[in-house]
Amino acid sequence: MHRFLRAIGFQRQLGRQDVDQLLGYVMNEPHHRKKIDTEEGVYTEITRDFGHYMGVTIRGKYDKLGFFHVEHYFPYCSCNLFTATEDIVVNKRVDTDAYTGMCDDMRLGISMIFYLQNVVDYLELNTPDNTPHKAKLSLSGLSLQGTILLGVEHSDQFIRRKNQDNRIRTQLIQQAKNGDQDAIDSLTIDEIDLSSRIRNRIKSEDLYSLVDTSFIPYGSESDNYMIIATILNWTLEVNSYTHEEVYRMLLKCNDIVLTVCINRNDLSGTPVIGCRFKGVIWMQGFVDFQKLNSGGEC
Repeated sequence: MHRFLRAIGFQRQLGRQDVDQLLGYVMNEPHHRKKIDTEEGVYTEITRDFGHYMGVTIRGKYDKLGFFHVEHYFPYCSCNLFTATEDIVVNKRVDTDAYTGMCDDMRLGISMIFYLQNVVDYLELNTPDNTPHKAKLSLSGLSLQGTILLGVEHSDQFIRRKNQDNRIRTQLIQQAKNGDQDAIDSLTIDEIDLSSRIRNRIKSEDLYSLVDTSFIPYGSESDNYMIIATILNWTLEVNSYTHEEVYRMLLKCNDIVLTVCINRNDLSGTPVIGCRFKGVIWMQGFVDFQKLNSGGEC
């Protein structure tokens, strides 16, 4: 997580003393603080924003004497749009006092895993891990290196046909998940047909003309993904602590909307609406447990 500080404007390599100074600043001048009483103490999230929708969160516990013990910290980028309402399962990580969420998004056809940003909200539910929660989800990511690609222009007829095919595929995936053998066979045939068409077209066409967007797990970390996504909007933010510039891009990937932050010096090219972003991201998610569990509407 330390290396992803670069994505929100901490480009210079931070030593132990620099990190301690940064964390001290976050704890002394926080913008947000959430607490929950536990058997081991008062579990606390302390957050400081260093720009619009980006900053650093520290997690730790206050003991009975009132001393705060830092468990870990992480840089974050947040999205103000909820992209889905899904059954979300949360699990505690083995290596740190952090949590990851997982949901089966039918638009991707895979189980999507993300780093949970709002742990205190989850702990307030007081439910065992692996319990499904029907909740709204907003996704974001941090990237250390990316490239801007040209967009792919499609006709209105192609877009309508693609949207219809996506709806049919989503229904088939849901049916296959429920054990429908006909749906499984239909999806298998579609994949074979798609592979055949790609092999024929790749001989004379560019790869990035064939692949409009993609969402692929990357490396050994379960919440890292290689994505190619269309840029819907973007802004250039300035880190209030280092005064470094950060691109904050609103992206659409396989019909999923997410926000990605990347240091300006780490992005090859300039963002343009309609063009595409290609890079590896650390996926994060904010889950709105509270509203749905209190009877709010989706």
